[in-house]
Amino acid sequence: MRNSTALSTTVRIIAALAAAHCLCAQTPNVAREVQGLPARVAPADYQAHTQVGKVTMAAEFTGHGVPNAQEALYSDGYVVVEVGLFGPADARLTIAATDFSLRINGKKDPLPSQQWGLAAKEIRDPEWVSPEAETGSQSKGGISSSGGGKEPGAPPPSPPKPPIELLRSWQQRVKKAAISEGDRALPQAGLIFFQHRGKVENIRSLELIYAGPAGNATLALK
Repeated sequence: MRNSTALSTTVRIIAALAAAHCLCAQTPNVAREVQGLPARVAPADYQAHTQVGKVTMAAEFTGHGVPNAQEALYSDGYVVVEVGLFGPADARLTIAATDFSLRINGKKDPLPSQQWGLAAKEIRDPEWVSPEAETGSQSKGGISSSGGGKEPGAPPPSPPKPPIELLRSWQQRVKKAAISEGDRALPQAGLIFFQHRGKVENIRSLELIYAGPAGNATLALK
């Protein structure tokens, strides 16, 4: 009986060690999933930069465009700021998108930042053309089938929706380009999103406001 108990205990220990080994083996894979954009060589490579305590905050306004590792995407309902955070050697900073806000045209209440997932819901690729539209453009000038035109006064057709797999791939690109939140080694860079449907041409002044662990700063972008 004693031998049986000892054997059972040994088996449990071996199983626990095996599980721990599997967990350790999986951890590096999780850590390797990098979020954010590569930081530029120096803060001066951005549109503007300023000092916030020991951290240098740099930023560039990209309008409704959403830069990422591939072709640029576009959001009608959000404007985007690419932020780069730099510091001395071995510097770290706890980063949160909520530390940033955006004042447009001197308005009293700046726009709070929004999570990347909200902007990703209505993301689009301006270069994408639906297969139906491609077919229609190719057949232009040919003999049309009977009665093809729309009725006078009829509303314009809804824009075609991309396939769900394609939409998800765009959303993943937005996620990967969004700034990485949490305790991070500097430099770090990535996108921050603000809800704004207005035309970029109508923006006369633009200020990125930071209030976080590094301190407080306002950076004029326009």
